[in-house]
Amino acid sequence: MTANDSLLLPVPDEDGAPFWEYAARGELRVQACASPACGELRFPPRPCCPHCGSFASVWRETNGRGRIWSYVVPHPPLLPAYAEQAPYNVVLVELADAPRIRLAGNVVTGPDAPLNSVDPARLRIGAPVRALFCPAGPGGSVTLVRWLLER
Repeated sequence: MTANDSLLLPVPDEDGAPFWEYAARGELRVQACASPACGELRFPPRPCCPHCGSFASVWRETNGRGRIWSYVVPHPPLLPAYAEQAPYNVVLVELADAPRIRLAGNVVTGPDAPLNSVDPARLRIGAPVRALFCPAGPGGSVTLVRWLLER
């Protein structure tokens, strides 16, 4: 049992399922409008483009790099599975090649590392990070996107 096995896992819906399928392949993709007149990226995934109203969409690969846009360090009281790992970080990452897209996650030291594997004192707004794909849940049933600090 790894540190990731007792944490809450995402429950993909119809619109978001492709995000998790690509993550399982080690790809960080975001939904984009497929209308030739629009093409705007959007996250979280949804059935309709908020810019032009089109229901056509595609999934565009990103380079998996970004910067910490914001972060917090939760302290107890927390859900029991998370309390054991406190203090840990929760970051909002702005993607380098899609700056209007921000993803929530955690900065960790490796794919099986616990949420508290990075000293919160090392985190800075604007710090560069890259995506890390971390199997979690029973038998690695879902792949979470977490982040590694870049030097």
